[in-house]
Amino acid sequence: MAREHVLGGTAEAVVQTGPGVFTRMVFDVPHIGDDEALVAVEACGICGTDAETFTGGIPLQYPVIPGHEPVGRITAIGDRAAARWRVQVGDRVVLQSDIGCGRCVGCLRGDLCVVDPGTLGFIPTTRAPSLWGGYSEVLYLPPGAMPHRIADHVPARTAALYNALGAGFAWAVEAPGLRYGDSVAVLGSGQRGLASVVAARAAGASFIAVTGLGSRDAHKLALAADLGADLVIDVEQDDVVERVRGATDGEGVDVVVDTTPHATTPVLDALRLARQGGTVVLGGLKGRGNGVPGFPVDDVAMRRLRIVGVRAVDYRSFRNAVRLLERAPTFLERMHTHHFSLDAAAEAVRTLTDPSAGAIAITIEPGN
Repeated sequence: MAREHVLGGTAEAVVQTGPGVFTRMVFDVPHIGDDEALVAVEACGICGTDAETFTGGIPLQYPVIPGHEPVGRITAIGDRAAARWRVQVGDRVVLQSDIGCGRCVGCLRGDLCVVDPGTLGFIPTTRAPSLWGGYSEVLYLPPGAMPHRIADHVPARTAALYNALGAGFAWAVEAPGLRYGDSVAVLGSGQRGLASVVAARAAGASFIAVTGLGSRDAHKLALAADLGADLVIDVEQDDVVERVRGATDGEGVDVVVDTTPHATTPVLDALRLARQGGTVVLGGLKGRGNGVPGFPVDDVAMRRLRIVGVRAVDYRSFRNAVRLLERAPTFLERMHTHHFSLDAAAEAVRTLTDPSAGAIAITIEPGN
C-alpha cells in the first residue's frame, strides 16, 4: 500500500523548452503505487553534460526538466519499493541517473536497460507523471529507479558530489582494475578528474599525477594536491609525458584516465604515459565523429596497452562514493564551490563553463 505524499498538490520545476531556454512551470504531484516513490529535492548537482544540453550541443526531446544528479528526502513510498530499495519516508537519498524496467538482462547485469531505458533529466515532461528531473521541488521515482540512502550528517550540497565521485571510482578504479600500489595519471582537473584523484587515493594508489591548464585551472590543481595528487602538471608550461616519466624512473604509469572533453591530444599523451602493458581509460567525450589524428595503432599493439571506454557509473562505484562521503564529508566539501536557486538555474549552468568563475562543483537548490 502506498504511503501518501506530504508536499501538497503541485511542484515547481525548471523546464528546458529549447536551446538556452529555461522556463519555470508548475506540475501536479502524482499519487504513487506500491513500486514507486516521491523525493523532495534538496540539491541537484550539475556537470558538463548540463551545459551541453542547455546550449543544444546535446539534443533533448523538449520539454524536459533537466537534472541527473539529485539529492533529496523520500516523502512518499510504496511498500514494495521500500522493501526493495531499503529506504523509508524521511531518508535522504542520492539517485543513479539511469533507470529502466529492473527485470531485463541489461538491468540484471548492471548495464543499460534493453526494454524501457531512460535517464533522469532527459525524459520529456509529456511522459507522465512529468517530474523526471532534478531541477524540481519534487522528483518521481519509477520502479526501475535506484536510490542510495546517505547519512543525514552529510550536507545535501556535499552529498551532490556523489555522481562525480561515483565516476571517479568507476573510471579510475573499477574500469582499469586498479590494484593497491598502482601508479595513476589523471588527465584533466575538472569534477571527474578531481574525483578520479580522490578515488585512486582511496583505493591505495602509490603515485598520482594530474594535469590542467594553469591559466584557468590553477585553483583546481592546488585542490588536486590537497586531495591526494603527488604531482600536478600545468600542461601550458610543462611537457606532461616528460614530467610523468621523470617521476616514474622512465617507466610510465599503470593507469591513465583521460577526463578531458573535446581535445584529442590528451589521448595520444595517455598512450605515451602508460607503461608497457598498462591501461588507458577514455572518459572525456570528444564529440561525435571527432577522431584522433595520428592514433598509433601499431604502438598500442606492440606495447600491449589496454584501452577501456567508460560512460556511466556502476552500482558498486556509487556505493563506494556514498561510503566515502559519509566518512569524510568535510574533506570532500571543498570540491563544492557554488549553489543557486531554481530561478537562477541558467546562471548556474553558465557559471560552470565560465573560466573566470572558478567553479568546480555547483548545485541547484529548490529550497533556496
